[in-house]
Amino acid sequence: MALSPLEQKFILHWGEMGTRWGINRTVAQVHALLYLSPNPLNAEQICEALDLARSNVSTSVKELQNWGIVKVIHVLGDRRDHFESLKDVAEMFRIIMAERKKREVDPTLALLQDCVAEAEKLGEKEAYTRRRLENLNEFFQMAATAFDQVNKLPTKAAVRLVKMSDKLLSLIGAGD
Repeated sequence: MALSPLEQKFILHWGEMGTRWGINRTVAQVHALLYLSPNPLNAEQICEALDLARSNVSTSVKELQNWGIVKVIHVLGDRRDHFESLKDVAEMFRIIMAERKKREVDPTLALLQDCVAEAEKLGEKEAYTRRRLENLNEFFQMAATAFDQVNKLPTKAAVRLVKMSDKLLSLIGAGD
């Protein structure tokens, strides 16, 4: 399976961006390939297209499945698993954001709440630290609540909300 120069350019860039987002380069490249592919691909096709070892592809596909953005597809007459990326960009973004919240924000919130409770027990000795932690906790809680509210909306409604952001900002007096 030969990739066009445009596909190669995108896949390489997506891999580089993945490393900046804390995602393994190979995982991001496999995702990019599956996102661009009009048809589900089996592991051998992914190996060939990206010149990767089978073990790298297996690990990458499992990680993408754990994130919920790649699924297994069965093709009639072929015993091998084929893989397909979500094609709806907005839905994919929502899933990634929800996973990041679960993996990064939620544990941080739990830790902040624990630290605030511990600082309260220490009284004046930790008053300054407690206030700093309370401010951080309040911000994280506000951001998490806002995310949860938007994430409850159907994807199309969330996209409309984002598209209306300029109008919303001007309504609250924060627009240009």
